[in-house]
Amino acid sequence: MRNSLHSSVTKIFIAILLLGVGSVPATCAERLTDKPFVHPGLLHTQADFDRMKAKVASGAHPWIDGWNVLIANRHAQLSYHPRPVGTIFRGDDHVHHQNYALLFNDASAAYQTALRWRISGDNAYADKTVEILNAWGSTLTGIGGNTDASLALGAQGYELANAAEIIRDYSGWKPEDIAKFKQMMLDVFYGRNHDFLFRHNNTRPGHYWANWDLCNLNAELAIGVLCDRRDIYDEAIEYFKHGAENGSIEHAVYIMHPGYLGQWQESGRDQGHTAYGVALTGSLCQMAWNQGDDLFGYDNNRVLAGMEYIAKYNLGEPVPYVRYGYVDGWIQGEISDRARGLMIPSWELLYNHYVNLKGISAPNVTKFATKVRPEGGGGDYGPNSGGFDQLGFGTLTYTIDPAAQLTAPSGLTALASGTSVILSWWGSAGATDYLVRRSNSEKGPYTTIAAVTENTLTDKDIAIGRDYYYRVVAQYPAGKTTTSPLTVASTKTALLASVRMNNADGQAIIDNGAAKPVKLASEKQGLTTSQTITLGGKTRPMSLPPGFVNGVTDFSIVLWVNLRSEPPWSRILDFGSDQLSYMYLTPNTPDGKVRFGISTGGPNSEERIDGASPLPLGKPTHVAVTLSGGTGTLYVDGKVAGTTTGMHLSPVDLGATTHNYIGKSQFPDPELEGEVSGIQIYRGVLLVDRIAALATEGVHH
Repeated sequence: MRNSLHSSVTKIFIAILLLGVGSVPATCAERLTDKPFVHPGLLHTQADFDRMKAKVASGAHPWIDGWNVLIANRHAQLSYHPRPVGTIFRGDDHVHHQNYALLFNDASAAYQTALRWRISGDNAYADKTVEILNAWGSTLTGIGGNTDASLALGAQGYELANAAEIIRDYSGWKPEDIAKFKQMMLDVFYGRNHDFLFRHNNTRPGHYWANWDLCNLNAELAIGVLCDRRDIYDEAIEYFKHGAENGSIEHAVYIMHPGYLGQWQESGRDQGHTAYGVALTGSLCQMAWNQGDDLFGYDNNRVLAGMEYIAKYNLGEPVPYVRYGYVDGWIQGEISDRARGLMIPSWELLYNHYVNLKGISAPNVTKFATKVRPEGGGGDYGPNSGGFDQLGFGTLTYTIDPAAQLTAPSGLTALASGTSVILSWWGSAGATDYLVRRSNSEKGPYTTIAAVTENTLTDKDIAIGRDYYYRVVAQYPAGKTTTSPLTVASTKTALLASVRMNNADGQAIIDNGAAKPVKLASEKQGLTTSQTITLGGKTRPMSLPPGFVNGVTDFSIVLWVNLRSEPPWSRILDFGSDQLSYMYLTPNTPDGKVRFGISTGGPNSEERIDGASPLPLGKPTHVAVTLSGGTGTLYVDGKVAGTTTGMHLSPVDLGATTHNYIGKSQFPDPELEGEVSGIQIYRGVLLVDRIAALATEGVHH
């Protein structure tokens, strides 16, 4: 799940923003760190080239099949001639004609001839790559058009950087030409990549789809490695993990269904753009992997969850889908079937990494990789081609022999929801089925409760108020087995946190039953030494520690509030990480209702519980929110004020929230004016009679 930003990278972000976009590129020699990059080390390493060369030389399948596809491509020929220009235009700006085909064709040719050189050893192909890169390195000064220019800056930026990385050590590429090309990549591409990722053309958060961010992240990371700029590389890595917009993996895969099917952010848009997200996510992860950073495995293989979801639907199978509200108003109530089944060369990379290298079962990715094999390449059109925004040839470049050892099921989670426990795990490559075993004690004995072929099970044979321990055993042919690590699910209701003021020194604390409650650094001045949190006037909202509701499914929140005013959208509390992922409680919406909302896709994707009216002014009011098994309930003064069924989201879907506010919003909304006290957060659901009792136990200020 999402963690707080690393302070060192945050300082880099601030420094770059203070410099301004025009000052970002600097030179390749500046701001190096002690940790060197692996070269060649973008999509392919020297070990990869050695493997390709040996397999092709021996005529081994499927490598030789991929090689034959490469050498038949029109871009991979010595007769190819570059067509550089000073300015590339993508998107209609009503003045210039689009000409970005010149660049994407030449980028494809540079990559393909570089591959032919590495595998064949024929220097003529390296010379052709040098000819193409030198032509653009000495000519290109800008990329224009409308906002679509950001797509060319991303896609062709990472493609050119990869071609250059492949031949960076070729003796026929003069050092002065290499330096000129690198500087062009910084001046023309990186500054604009950075500006897009952190400003997004001054649009509202969530306006751009995942693929826009992802192509610019690919360019940033690739340019960072090519130019030995650790700061640029780290910027891309950090954004993918923690970025506030749709290119970060928790926004790109914004809903997690049982069995680790991760709903992709563009699935309701169309399958063509979704497939492009597959290609861009895979290439970004592969480049980072070759530098020692495992984005493939980050957040319990969240990338694979998204890829399995996309592959399954595009193989013609049904998948679960949660309504997505595009931030600018387009509501996607169902998954789109536009371009369903589109075959693009992006699946071999994912299949070989997860299945052959890590031994994780990825049945849908495996089926799609088999269907597309041997993969074609960039610059061409038609089935199994790379089009113009990806490089392709994955069968040749990414195929590896499968690992010999068996892998145990991994990532087992057990989430209590209502009267069920939902189990999900990552399966084992080669396993035939899985035995789910359960015990009431950590030490056992364990009883097999089900045998399944998929990587999920809903255990409905449970009781409230108990702990359940689970293991999953993978079964293979010839009677071999492997066993997952242990996990536990609790159906007990337990106090997670009690937020109050410390009467001794006026500091706010969270008390979760530990021996030493955690003191909170307050954001405000003038705190009183009582259990009441007074907000408004000279005071400011307070922040709670990051991630303190991480992993919670069913939950309850209870508190007292006494409002002095209630402008629309002020917040009693708002726990989240940005303006796309959060949960909140507001005393008053513009249409005059108290509301609890939760979202992983921004305001139009919120799941909400509304009351019939706003909270009253000038009187202590008890408010509670509960969520269990998809049913959310809002209480005011111990009575049900609103109920919503069919809710899909809970705090576990928000990850380790980094901004947990009392009296403040993730958005630029009014701050709360009033007093808040008695805040208690529970794992599990408080029953109606318990909430009614809390509402009559007395006012907490």
